[in-house]
Amino acid sequence: MEDGRETAAMREQNRKDRQIALENTDSDIGLCGWILVLFSILLTLLTLPLSIWMCIKIVKEYERAIIFRLGRILRGGAKGPGLFFILPCTDSFINVDMRTITFDIPPQEVLTKDSVTVSVDGVVYYRVQNATLAVANITNADAATRLLAQTTLRNVLGTKNLAEILSDREEIAHSMQSTLDDATDDWGIKVERVEIKDVKLPLQLQRAMAAEAEATREARAKVIAAEGEMNASRALKEASLVIAESPSALQLRYLQTLNTIAAEKNSTIIFPLPIDMMQSFVKH
Repeated sequence: MEDGRETAAMREQNRKDRQIALENTDSDIGLCGWILVLFSILLTLLTLPLSIWMCIKIVKEYERAIIFRLGRILRGGAKGPGLFFILPCTDSFINVDMRTITFDIPPQEVLTKDSVTVSVDGVVYYRVQNATLAVANITNADAATRLLAQTTLRNVLGTKNLAEILSDREEIAHSMQSTLDDATDDWGIKVERVEIKDVKLPLQLQRAMAAEAEATREARAKVIAAEGEMNASRALKEASLVIAESPSALQLRYLQTLNTIAAEKNSTIIFPLPIDMMQSFVKH
């Protein structure tokens, strides 16, 4: 646990060092660069107030602007939200959206650990945590995150059995989220959440699993029926022992049966016989 915390702290420190190095490069533009900057400032002053409309820029609350001066990131990092100023001819800027972005992982044909082919798709939620790294360290952070999510999904599911994929979706999603977050840390991307949407099985496998489940249910039903018959036989045995101890109990049971049959409104005709007569037949 401590090793994991130390590793996370080291990654965070390295990320901060890279950001500081990127943000402190504007002082190395050289003599020619400073001459161009002074010329741009002079041109802006000479063309006032028209040039002011070219210098003032606005970024929204959910955006940040990365300013490049002669190709180098301006000191101070991302600007915004609100107003900021740039110099014409020497400065350019890129807007970065800081809101959470959602995208679907296309269905991936994955061969599981137990050699079963399944089609799995998912959804990923991420946002730009550091605008400077997202612009300076990668060409297209969104496309790279999408491709990495597809590869990570295939790699993670390839180490799981079919039963684990069907039952441990939360664990798989958490493992993917941790892997993606570590891989995109250098890009200034924070992966907030990963979810497995659907797992599609081949039609033949679905039929086999359905037949297996049906057979399991039938076997369980037969076991329950057998247990019921066994309990019923035990109860009948105990009842016969009670009736054998009291001869009048059999006659009372006989009268209860007659009462039950008479209440059903059927055409059955019952001829009651004395119990003693029946016993005499039994003795002979």
